[in-house]
This record gives sequence, C-alpha cells and structure tokens, in this order.
Amino acid sequence: MSDAAPKKEHRAGFVGIVGNPNVGKSTLMNALVGEKLSIVTAKAQTTRHRIMGIVNTEDTQIVYSDTPGMLKPNYRLQADMMRFVDTAIGDADVILYVTDVVEKSDKNAEYIEKLQRVACPVIVVVNKIDISDQEKVGGLLRWWQETLPKAQVIPISARERFNLESVLQAVQAALPVAPPWFDKDQFTDRNLRFFASEIIREKILENYDQEVPYSCEVVVESFKEGRQRYDIGAVIYVMRDSQKGILIGKGGSALKKVGTEARIEMEDFFQKKVFLELFVKVNENWRESRGALRKFGYED
Repeated sequence: MSDAAPKKEHRAGFVGIVGNPNVGKSTLMNALVGEKLSIVTAKAQTTRHRIMGIVNTEDTQIVYSDTPGMLKPNYRLQADMMRFVDTAIGDADVILYVTDVVEKSDKNAEYIEKLQRVACPVIVVVNKIDISDQEKVGGLLRWWQETLPKAQVIPISARERFNLESVLQAVQAALPVAPPWFDKDQFTDRNLRFFASEIIREKILENYDQEVPYSCEVVVESFKEGRQRYDIGAVIYVMRDSQKGILIGKGGSALKKVGTEARIEMEDFFQKKVFLELFVKVNENWRESRGALRKFGYED
C-alpha cells in the first residue's frame, strides 16, 4: 500500500475585477499578480482595456481581469470600455467587486443588482480601510453583507497590501476544478507593445491636467528588439491642435519629459535598454470613430 498523498485536483478560472472608477482595482490586481500590469494614477478612467494577469501554482491557475471603472457612457470609447466590463462579468468564474471607504455604497446600483443575480461566486472587497476608522469600516461591511448576502465581504488595503491573503484564499476556494487555460509560464494575455503604449499613457495622465489625458490615445507604430535594446516609435493622438501644443510644450520640453519618464519605466519593466521616439498627431473624432477605435483595439 502506498503512503503517497493523493494528488490535489487542479483548479482554474477567470476572476473579473470590477467596480467604480478610482476604487483601486488596478492596484489590487497588480498586488495579487505580483507584477505591474495595469497602470495606476490618481485620475479616474485610468484603465481603458480589459487586462489579464495570470497567477500560477502547481495546482491552481487564477486568471484575473482588470477592467475599466463602471460609468454611464458619454461617447463611443466609453461605451466600448463598458463592453469590456460586461464581458468580464459574463466570462467570470468568480467576481471580485471592488469598492472602498470613500464612495457611496449604492453608486451604480444597476451593477449591484446585476451582482445579486449572477450565478458565480461574488467576493466584495472593501478597499482603502487604512484611511478610515473601525466603526465606519464595520458599518460598510454590514451594509455589503446585507445587500449581497451570498457574497463574501473582505476589508483590505491594496496600497498597503493588507489582508490580500484573505482575498487570495477566497478566490482559490471559489475556483472550479479545471485544467489550466494558459501555459503555466504565462503571466498576462498582453504583449510588450501593449505595455509600452500603456506606460506612455500613464505618464501623460501623470503630467497633464484637465481634458488632455482623456483626449489622448497612444499607438506603438514600431517595436523592434535588438541585441542591446528595444527601438520603439509611438504616436500620441489628440483631438485638437491646442492639445497638441500643450502636449509638446515649449520647445518640446513637455513631450521630452513624458518620453524620458516612459523610457525609464519601460527599461525597468522590460529589463532592457529602450530607445523611444514620440510623435503627436491630431485625430479630431477618434473617441467616436469606429474605425479609429478598432485601430486602437477597442472594437472587434
């Protein structure tokens, strides 16, 4: 008779991370995956795409999907962003609904109603408890437990990486028994060209105010890997000539700053030297243009 322990069943599945803008979805996913896959800034609508981060162990594969913050669309781009959210919810084996101690609990009530009806397990993550007090956090936890009685409710601080182990354990316990969906050495569904464009967009969000970052889209036109470095050429599309002037700055100083910061972060992410060229072009209607949005990866 063998004393060998029985082999564990393999669990795998898709975990949709959803919630309103600025609640910390991207910070949470980056912390759970252990890699900076989603850009993080203080501005709302930082995330535009659905980005997968894959965590592998011997007997589990968790495919996290970071998604744009839920909102009522004002133009076609935002409608496409919400389509990513709906797809992530529809595909999910587990839903991580991220809220925080700042927002009104019943914001976007229609999505909360949708969570009450979904068949898959729901885990409510109450983020940013490090900026609140015990009494308020306790009240929020009770409200969410009453609103979604079938859900597990977990208080965390994604920024401080507090109580993330509880989230991981809850996710693992809720995963279905299944073989892995991706190769075990894969940690995302996106390629390096995508991350280059996102890093540039992050630096635009960090360096410009008002409407400029929301009027920009970044397209990596060339991406060549050499022995010593990556040579990358990217176009930043804006909607007006005035925005182009602001983006470039006096004597090109503002654009140079964005390029330098993006290059430094790319070198850290890619672990290789980067030569980066940035260009700015005007496309007045790109946020409403089906052709432009398809080129930028938002429409099929």
